[in-house]
Amino acid sequence: MSGLTFADWQKRAETLQIEGRAYINGAYTAADSGETFACISPIDGRTLAQVSSCDSSDADRAIASARATFNSGTWSQMAPAERKQVLCRFADLLEEHAEELALLETLDMGKPISDALAVDIPGSAEAIRWSAEATDKLYDEIAPTPREQLGLITREPVGVVAAVVPWNFPLMMACWKLGPALASGNSVVLKPSEKSPLTAIRIAALATEAGLPNGVLNVLPGFGHKVGKALGLHMDVDTLVFTGSTRTAKQLLVYAGESNMKRVWLEAGGKSPNIVFADAKDLEEAAAAVATGIAFNQGEVCTAGSRLLVEKSIKERFLPMVVAAIKAWKPGNPLDPQTNVGALADNQQLNTVLSYIEAGKAEGAKVLVGGNRVMQESGGLYVEPTIFDGVTNSMKIAREEIFGPVLSVIEFDGVEDAIRIANDTLYGLGAGLWTSNLSKAHQTARALRSGSVWVNQYDAGDMTAPFGGFKQSGNGRDKSLHAFDKYTELKATWIKL
Repeated sequence: MSGLTFADWQKRAETLQIEGRAYINGAYTAADSGETFACISPIDGRTLAQVSSCDSSDADRAIASARATFNSGTWSQMAPAERKQVLCRFADLLEEHAEELALLETLDMGKPISDALAVDIPGSAEAIRWSAEATDKLYDEIAPTPREQLGLITREPVGVVAAVVPWNFPLMMACWKLGPALASGNSVVLKPSEKSPLTAIRIAALATEAGLPNGVLNVLPGFGHKVGKALGLHMDVDTLVFTGSTRTAKQLLVYAGESNMKRVWLEAGGKSPNIVFADAKDLEEAAAAVATGIAFNQGEVCTAGSRLLVEKSIKERFLPMVVAAIKAWKPGNPLDPQTNVGALADNQQLNTVLSYIEAGKAEGAKVLVGGNRVMQESGGLYVEPTIFDGVTNSMKIAREEIFGPVLSVIEFDGVEDAIRIANDTLYGLGAGLWTSNLSKAHQTARALRSGSVWVNQYDAGDMTAPFGGFKQSGNGRDKSLHAFDKYTELKATWIKL
């Protein structure tokens, strides 16, 4: 952890040089149209940079560069051990530039600098390094053939990958895609969110410095209805990977069907249940985890534990613990290392969160704590972590993804009731459960329709385990060796001996 103070970070923010141009074929470049958009910090409303607003013309340039480089074989046919070395150097550079990247992340989307330093940047470097280290350890197969035949099963890079990533963990979500995509030998066109494009733009030059050939990684900032749509409809994109909302995920499937049937892998929304049974071993620990599960990163987390399911018999005793725990999460200036709740990403997200708080009140739910916009004098976008009691699973705040620090408390009576409520959602990304009964933990985990289940903890894991969702939370998996499935094609080669 850096020893920099609040004043140190403020001073660095004032002098930070910010690049806002696209990155195509190994060089920064303006959009063909010359158009830009203002990148505004949610911390105080100031303009950080003018960023290239790319469109279909720029997508054509980037994809042509990616395709030419892929076809040349300078990366796609490089020995796996050599690709590994380049990517490990890339991970090293991310770590060497950790303070710069953390500052960009914090200024751009409002997350606390302490989180950017402790979570986002190390997690990004680890995603690249872990995939890099797997590059020369993934073996092909030989089919069980008759003696006069030899059947080879080989993995080949899919080609040109378009990666569309979200604004809440801008760099880390990009690296979850870049790691296995690049390690497999593909060329990538990365489209960061227009709400937080700065770290993606910056790391493109670091990738080139690490030894990535020109054209292997291209970065196109811009708006989804322009550059995102262009990537989705492009006939020369082989695979599109996405993290973001379920609505956008569905639209990308349409684009694939309207174009070249490109493979589309999606990590979409969530409305994750965090289930606390009466026999949980440590209710204080559970309460602290519940608070973290909704307040961390301002609740702008796809796996946020936004539905707290509490067994009826302990609700009266447990809820005060949760309220006490959430009060430790207080909005503050994200450049202050003591801050644990930063600013919401932009005005649109602020208004969305506030509208859900009003909807909860209108439907009869009771605010136990929070519920207000604060620190308006700063010019920034801050909302108190909020807890609603008296929520039923049919209410809007319990069914729709808010993507803010708003917790809905729902009581249940017994295991079957908990499972029924937990699974009564169109999403299936994450779920937590708290119990001291081993059999109950296993049986409940099996019954939950969710890509990840955490027992006696919340939102745990590392690069060794796959991450993704059931139902309308998406398909495919990030992290682990399973992520390589998205970026490779299987080829069967039969040889007559």
